[in-house]
Amino acid sequence: MELSWDLLHPVMSVPYLPTLGPLHPDALSAGLLADVCAVAGTGQFLPHDKDRRWSERKDERLLVGDVHQDARRTLLPTLTGRGVLRVHLYGAAGHRPEAVETAAKLAAVHGATTARVVWFRADPDPVAASTRVQLRTFERPAPAVEGIEDLDALPEPVRATFAAFAEKLASEGFAFLHSRIDSVGPVLTAVREERVVGAIGPMETMPDPIGRARLLPQYFGVMPEYRGLGLGRLLWRAAMHWGSTNGADYQLLQTTAGGASDRLCQAEGLADLGFVCTMTV
Repeated sequence: MELSWDLLHPVMSVPYLPTLGPLHPDALSAGLLADVCAVAGTGQFLPHDKDRRWSERKDERLLVGDVHQDARRTLLPTLTGRGVLRVHLYGAAGHRPEAVETAAKLAAVHGATTARVVWFRADPDPVAASTRVQLRTFERPAPAVEGIEDLDALPEPVRATFAAFAEKLASEGFAFLHSRIDSVGPVLTAVREERVVGAIGPMETMPDPIGRARLLPQYFGVMPEYRGLGLGRLLWRAAMHWGSTNGADYQLLQTTAGGASDRLCQAEGLADLGFVCTMTV
């Protein structure tokens, strides 16, 4: 069926499109939805897709032929090359059983190894993994932060400790970042006792669908033994200063509800755009 923006938009409670993720509310449009449909299954990236920096081909595609939509709800299924099928439910919670059934059926049809349902709320859902979508704008300059340094500016012996840091925080994405460290933007670091103990990066911007500069998401972490000392807040504020001085208009983040990063962002005054909730079928 032809996917209708006029039916989707009224039931969209969080500014989020499948395959693109969270978006600035002003960037949502019928044209953007049409673009997502146009590249589905081609492996091509849209020019503003944040995943372009990590791969030459788009891994996740919208299953346009399997869309279910009416005035009450829209179900948008996607499939990744790794066999993960997701059904994104836009509409009231009462449609969730239909989304679960649809995910199970489509997983069988497409040979998916994992089936999930994704839905959107104004608050966390106690029965699902919930991530908060947050918006930070750069209308006002962010002040400089002392004690945080660019990884490339560190003395070589200290810089070399980033490998051990990345291995220790591999579950937070730093091992992957370390494997790409020579091809991405700056990584900001906290150093104690001549070794890297915290980091945030890479620091990069990309034009969004309406041409505004978006500060892209970063990997962000502090070694367990150095948490609770304020280093995470220093790193975060240093990243915001980088964005402010490098032309970023805003940043969007997804933080695990109730987690340390979530609490930090809330304390820093970011705008809450709602929750993305995920459940494995």
